[in-house]
Amino acid sequence: MKTLYLVRHAKSSWKDESLQDFDRPLNKRGERDAPFMGEKLKEQKIIPDLIIASPAKRAKTTAKILAKKMGYDTDDIKWKKKVYDAFTEDLLAIIKEQKNSINSLMLVGHNPELTSLSNYLTEFRIYNIPTTGISCIRFYCDKWEDIQPKKGEQVFFDYPKRYFKQENKRPGV
Repeated sequence: MKTLYLVRHAKSSWKDESLQDFDRPLNKRGERDAPFMGEKLKEQKIIPDLIIASPAKRAKTTAKILAKKMGYDTDDIKWKKKVYDAFTEDLLAIIKEQKNSINSLMLVGHNPELTSLSNYLTEFRIYNIPTTGISCIRFYCDKWEDIQPKKGEQVFFDYPKRYFKQENKRPGV
């Protein structure tokens, strides 16, 4: 059995318009949500065998925060530039190339590709994986290379807005 955690990076800041997309940091909500979701994973005793993440600043920060909360050594996170600018098939190729000794894999990246990948792998339809959202998918196979479209079982889909009141950007909205 193989378990895949697809995690979208936490909410990023658009405050400094001079920054390249790759270099955008987390905003205050992202700084709140990443540790919160890390605690939710810890409560479920989830520690993946491997974390692969985009090296974009917002994804890198999210991956490190989640890892620390779960008790995963941040030095063991694998940074893959391809996760940043990947298409769904690229992410699938990254997953399928993992060693079969890895039974649980966390991929920290970006939308819309993570949502597309989750929908490709399961019958469970997700309109959008929100920031710091987690789609957990289980496969009943022994090799990552054997995972197939629509054969994954959606174990859970969780995200911060399930726990926090919706925040309005403008008063009265």
